[in-house]
Amino acid sequence: MQRPSSGWFSKNATRVRLIVASSQAFFLVLVNLRRAVVLSAVMLPTMALQADDSKVRLLDSTKNAKQLTTETIREIFFMRLSTWPDGTPIHVFVLPDNHPLHIRFAKEILGVYPFQLRSAWDRLVFSGTGVSPTTVESEEEMRARIESTPGAIGYTETISGDH
Repeated sequence: MQRPSSGWFSKNATRVRLIVASSQAFFLVLVNLRRAVVLSAVMLPTMALQADDSKVRLLDSTKNAKQLTTETIREIFFMRLSTWPDGTPIHVFVLPDNHPLHIRFAKEILGVYPFQLRSAWDRLVFSGTGVSPTTVESEEEMRARIESTPGAIGYTETISGDH
């Protein structure tokens, strides 16, 4: 195997430097792009919450939702708890699976992804051991159904300052 002569190197040195510089620049762009993607994944939800400044809150027909523990709320929305302590049947209302508020409720309040809720409900229905919650199309419909249904529970969004 022959070494390239010094003439070859001097003729092609500029090309080699250009290729190396291009490779380094490309690598830096990839690293910075990766950082930007990671930062946006971390920061965008936080920025959206700050800009939105809204919270998910429970609504129930008896106005006792504030006294419920997280575990009790999970039991209710996973349809494992069917009656209130006074014996009144619990009627659960939810928004559609792809509704942004439903997604936030599942993640922030229940600590699960919406597909996990849907999977639990489907198991109950298909096994014949339970029912899925009643799906309503809007927050306004949810509020109206909760107000008119004894033992009802659901969720809504509040803007900071609302009570």
